[in-house]
Amino acid sequence: MPKAPSTRRDVAQPAASALVAPPADAPARSVRSRLRSLAGWLLLAAALVLLDQATKAWVSGSLVYAQRIHVLPVFDLTLLFNTGAAFSFLADGGGSQRWLFTGIALIAAVLILRWLYTHAGQRLLCAALAGILGGALGNALDRLMHGHVVDFLLFYWRDWYFPAFNLADIAITCGAGLLILDEILRSRRAHRS
Repeated sequence: MPKAPSTRRDVAQPAASALVAPPADAPARSVRSRLRSLAGWLLLAAALVLLDQATKAWVSGSLVYAQRIHVLPVFDLTLLFNTGAAFSFLADGGGSQRWLFTGIALIAAVLILRWLYTHAGQRLLCAALAGILGGALGNALDRLMHGHVVDFLLFYWRDWYFPAFNLADIAITCGAGLLILDEILRSRRAHRS
């Protein structure tokens, strides 16, 4: 005698949602969503570049080289040119550093764009990357257009002077700080789970 089919429900059954195939346009929606997020971060980077270039143009048009305008007991506006990198690193390189640092900035920009695209939903990470991207491109534009970076923010205390810098440098520094914070927070989340 043949056995009747079992009516037991205790056998594991796949969830109904697992049986439904994702929509055919899911990969396209994912790409559109990433590109939409990427566009926002690129707008932030572009705004930083525009603000940086506008302030440099204003200072360059308002001051002569090495002129200082006293603003606070510890801060002056000035107009200085840096042919090197941070803290005038390689400033006496004979001109080849212009192309070296421009090349580094452009390679970094490509890598940051890729990183932004692949992590477009991670807000803190992307804000950090957009800041670094905007700052790097702002200074790279200076090197391409002038052969040097325009610096104009000068902080000091009595006879001690911090090297002059600009808004692009601030964007890079803030971006690096946010990148460190993002990694600390990610590490804490991973440690908790």
